[in-house]
Amino acid sequence: MDILHEKLALLMENIKAMGSVAVAFSGGVDSTFLMKAAHKALGDKAVAVTARSHAISEREWKEAEELAKAEGIRHVMFDFPECDLKEFAQNPPDRCYYCKTVILRRMWEVAKQEGIAEIVEGSNADDESDYRPGMRAVKEQKVKSPLKKAGLTKAEIRELSKEWGLPTWEKQSAACLASRFAYGEVITVEKLRQVEKAEEYLRGLGFGQLRVRVHGNLARLELTEEDIKKLFLSGLQEEIDKTLKKLGYIYVTLDLRGYRMGSMNEVLTKK
Repeated sequence: MDILHEKLALLMENIKAMGSVAVAFSGGVDSTFLMKAAHKALGDKAVAVTARSHAISEREWKEAEELAKAEGIRHVMFDFPECDLKEFAQNPPDRCYYCKTVILRRMWEVAKQEGIAEIVEGSNADDESDYRPGMRAVKEQKVKSPLKKAGLTKAEIRELSKEWGLPTWEKQSAACLASRFAYGEVITVEKLRQVEKAEEYLRGLGFGQLRVRVHGNLARLELTEEDIKKLFLSGLQEEIDKTLKKLGYIYVTLDLRGYRMGSMNEVLTKK
């Protein structure tokens, strides 16, 4: 058995030992793979749980709903009005900790109602490289991270997802829409919808992995190196500028470093 499948065997063994699990399910690469692994290991003793909020695009949670249905996995969704949470709306650097704490408490309520023993979430072995205050909530709420425990990286999860025929194996990385805002900027439902519309518009033009980062009334576009070239060759700059200004931004700028995870955290590392 190769190293990859040794890790997979360890993952399945660890999940089986839990007896029953609720998977914190977003429909992304990691949580979809974890959901499938849990279902393979435990059958009906695995349930997917999704918090439906304004910080997750409508497209994302609808895809999550369709994925769970396609895999025949029991799926529970609950509404979470995150902007009602003061610690979320004020957007401090540890915003994710407060938000995730409340969500995981709600998930424990669901787990108890469903007769489930454990909650699992999809952090992987690569996730130690970025600032992730939400992991403190994961630890405090006694939520397990079996992908990380098995040592599975994002690339390995994609490889195994492809092997299992999961449509998410090549899905682009997604993240909570709140991660688009500079720390300290108040987050509202309207601002979340604004950035969601901006990103959906850009995807509709054929751009792939991207982020619209918000600094007050300025929208900073992060595109891949390939898509930056595509932007200038297409001559779409003026159209994009006008469209994003119609959405409410006053300035629209392109980040010359391009797309990268956690760029809003760069200000924290420089202090």
